Amino acid sequence: MSLLCNTGDWFTLGQGNAFRKIELYTMEWPGSINLEHMRVYAAPYGGPIAVVKDPKQFVKLDGGASTRPIIRIFNCVGKLLSSINWDCGNLVTLGWSDTEELIGVQDDGTIFLHDMFGNFVHKFSVGKDVTDVADARIFTSASGTGVAVMTSGFKIYILNNIKDPKSRPLSELLNLTSSLTCWEMVCKDRTTSCLLASGNEITLVRHGDNAFSNTTPAMRHDYQSISLLAVSFDHEHVALLTNTGCLWMGSWDLKRKYCEFATGRQEQANQLVWCIDGSTGPDGQAVIVCYAHLLLVVGASGESSVYTYDTPVALIPEMDCVRVLTNYCHELVQRVPPSTSKIFGINISEPASFLFEAHRKFRDRSHQSDEYLCLIQHRLPAAVADCVQAAGHEFDPSTQKCLIQAAYFGKSFLSGYDCTDYITMCRTLKVLNVLRDRNVGIPITIQQFNHLQPVVILDRLVFRKYYGLSIHIAKYLKLQETRILEHWAFQKITHDKNDDEVARKIAAKFSSAGLREPMSYANVADKAQQIGKTKLAITLLEMETKKKLQVPLLLKLGACEKALIAATQSGDIDLIYMAILEMKNTTALAKFHMTIRRYPLAQNLYKKYCQLNSLSTLKDIHSQEDDFLSQAELALREALQLGNLDASIPDISGNYRKAGKPVEADLADETKKLIRHQKLLQDKYQKDFFGLALHAMVRKLLQLGDQRYAEKLKSEFRMSDRRFWWLRVQTYADNYQWEELEKLGRAKKSAIGYEPFVEVCLAKQNVTEAKKYLPRCGEETKLKWYLRAGCYADAATIAFMQKDIDSLLKIHDHCNDSALMAKVENMIGQLSSKK
Repeated sequence: MSLLCNTGDWFTLGQGNAFRKIELYTMEWPGSINLEHMRVYAAPYGGPIAVVKDPKQFVKLDGGASTRPIIRIFNCVGKLLSSINWDCGNLVTLGWSDTEELIGVQDDGTIFLHDMFGNFVHKFSVGKDVTDVADARIFTSASGTGVAVMTSGFKIYILNNIKDPKSRPLSELLNLTSSLTCWEMVCKDRTTSCLLASGNEITLVRHGDNAFSNTTPAMRHDYQSISLLAVSFDHEHVALLTNTGCLWMGSWDLKRKYCEFATGRQEQANQLVWCIDGSTGPDGQAVIVCYAHLLLVVGASGESSVYTYDTPVALIPEMDCVRVLTNYCHELVQRVPPSTSKIFGINISEPASFLFEAHRKFRDRSHQSDEYLCLIQHRLPAAVADCVQAAGHEFDPSTQKCLIQAAYFGKSFLSGYDCTDYITMCRTLKVLNVLRDRNVGIPITIQQFNHLQPVVILDRLVFRKYYGLSIHIAKYLKLQETRILEHWAFQKITHDKNDDEVARKIAAKFSSAGLREPMSYANVADKAQQIGKTKLAITLLEMETKKKLQVPLLLKLGACEKALIAATQSGDIDLIYMAILEMKNTTALAKFHMTIRRYPLAQNLYKKYCQLNSLSTLKDIHSQEDDFLSQAELALREALQLGNLDASIPDISGNYRKAGKPVEADLADETKKLIRHQKLLQDKYQKDFFGLALHAMVRKLLQLGDQRYAEKLKSEFRMSDRRFWWLRVQTYADNYQWEELEKLGRAKKSAIGYEPFVEVCLAKQNVTEAKKYLPRCGEETKLKWYLRAGCYADAATIAFMQKDIDSLLKIHDHCNDSALMAKVENMIGQLSSKK
C-alpha cells in the first residue's frame, strides 16, 4: 500500500535507499552574520557553532572595527553564547573537542582551549620545534580528540589526545612538496593515519611507519589533481573530488571503490562530507558536495539529487546524518531509517504500515481497521516494534504521537507483550523533544542520544547552565542529580560575591534536593579553595557529613582544629592520627599541646604515638599535666628496658606517692632493697641473681645451702611462713636431701601440714620416705595419701574406721594380696550388715 504522509522531502538514491531533508530551526543570526564571509566550525551532536571571518576574503570594515579575528559562538538556533577577541597570534583553524571545548590552533604552534562561553581553559604547544604552522586538522582519535599540524616545510606532527599533549612527527622519512593539494586524518584500529593527496596520487601514512603506500584512484575521467578529500564520521569511507569535478567514493584504505560520479561542475566546491546512517556497509551511504549555493547529494549507487539555496551553505557531518546551516535555516539530511520507510514508504506492504493505517481507520471509527489488523495478525509484534522505532527517528512531535499511538493500539491485541521498549521510547522522546526545543537548541537524533548516553547529555545541559531542566530530566530518567547540583554550586561560588549568602543558598538547595543520600560538600569546598575562597570552603566543609572527605580538606585549608574536632567525632583512628600529625607539623608546639589537651581521645592517641616514637615528648606531656602516676609508670617501663632500675627507683617511688599510690610506692622501695641484695649475692656467689623475683632468690639460696640468708630475706620482706616452708620442702626434695627434709618435719609443727612432704617424696618415687609422714597427715586426707602411696592394708584399716565402703571397694580392685582381699571383703561385709 502507499502512504504519502510525511514523504514530501524524501528523495531516492538507488534501489531502496531513500533520503530525506528535515528543517530543524529558522535561524536567529545577528544582523552582522553572513555565512558568505565566514568560516563555520560546528561541534557534532548538536553542539555549539563557532563563526569567524574568513581571512581570505576582503570585507569592508567600519571605522572603529578591529582587524583582529572575533570568534562568535552560537547555539544551533543562532543565539549568541559568547565572543572571543582573538588577540594572540595568527589563527590557523578552529575545532571542537569531544567535551565541547573550542580548540584554536595558531601559526606558532600554540593550541588554546576555551569553553563555549568564551572562558579560557588551557593552552599548550605542539612542540618546541613547531613554530610555523601552515595548516591543521582536528580529529577524533581512539584516545580522545587529536590535533594534526602541518608546518610551512610540509612536516606533519600529530597529537592523539589534547588532554595528554605529546606530539610526534607523522614520519621522519616523509618528504612532501608544494604539490600537496589536500590531506585528512583517519583513525582505524587504534592507529592514526594520514591521507595525503599530491597530484593524482594519494599516500596513506600510518603514524610511525617508515613505509608508505601510494595509490592512484582509477577513474574513467582524466584528472590532474585531487582538490578535496573527505573521511566519513566513522572513519570507514573516503571520498575525493578531482579538479575536473569527478567524485570518487570508496573504502578508507582506498582498496575498494564504491562508485565514480561526474558532477559536471568545474567550479571549486566548498565542502565534501559523508552522509552515513551508522552502518558500516557502503550501500546506504551518500556524499554531499557543497558549492556556493548548491548541494549535490550522491549515493553509493551513483544516483544523485540536487538542492539549491539562496544563501551560502555550511555542512556539519554527524554520525548518522548531515546538518545543513544557512543564513536563514538549519536543516538535516539523513537516510530514511528502515522502520520509517516501512511505514511511510511508497508502495509499501509492511506490517507496520498496515498497523499505522489500522489505527488511523480506528480513530475515524471505520470498520476497515479490523480488516487491516486481520492482514497482520501473526506479524503484529514486529509491526508494533517498527512503529516504536519509527517514532524515535521522527522530529515532528505530532508524527511521533501518531506512531506511538499506533504502537499502543497494536500492543493492546498482544498477550504477554513486554512494554519495556515502548516505555523507554516514550521517555526518550519526551527528553529529545525538550532538547530539540529552540530554547535549548540541541537537535540530536535518537541514535546520537543512545550513543552519548543520558549521563553525557545531562553533562552537556549542565555546561550550558540549564540546571533546572537537567534536574527535571535526571529525575524523569531516574539518574543521579549530584553532578548537576555540584556544577550549579560551582557557578554560584565562582560568580557570586557574598560568601555567606552563597553558603546559605548551597545548603538550602542541597538539603531540599530530596536525594537518597545527603549531598557531599567536599567537591564544592575544594572548588572554593581552588579559586581562593578559603573561608567559604571551610564553611561548606563544616556541613559535610562524610568525615573521610571532610577532614583531609580541612587540613588542606589550614583549619587543623576543626579537622581534629571532626576526626574525633567520627571515632576513626586513622583520621584522628592524620589530623594530629598535620596539626603537629603546622602549629607551634606549645599551641599544639594546649589545643590537643581539650580533646581527650586525640590526646590519648597522641600519647600512644609518643610512647612508640618519642618517649621524651611523652615525658614532657606527663610533666606539664602533673600526671605523677603516668610519670612513674613510664619511668618504671623505661628503667626495665634499659636495665637501670636501681637508679630510677627513687623517682618512681616518689611519683607513686605524689599520685596517691602508697602500695605501689612501697613496692618500689622494696624493689630497691631487693636489688641491693641481688648485688650482694652476685658478688658473694658469682652467680646471676639480677632480675630474679623474691621467691626465686630464696629458692636459689636454699639450693646453695645458705638458709640463714634465705631466712633473712624472708624476715626482711615479710614472706609468709607457708611460702617459706613450701620453698624448703621443694628444695630439699629437688636436691634429694631426705635427712634435711626429715629434720624439718621433726623440728616443729609444719605450717603447711605434712601432705606436701608426702607429695614431694612420691614425686621423686621415694615411697619409703613418704611413709614417714603419712601418719601425720590430716584425717580428712590421710586415706587419699595412703592410697596414692600404695599402702593398701593401712588404707583399708582407715577406710573401715571411717566406714567408707567405696574406698574399700576401690582397694579390693587394686590390691593383689589374697589375704588382704579377704580381709577387705570381711570389712565390707561388716559395714554392709550394720546398714
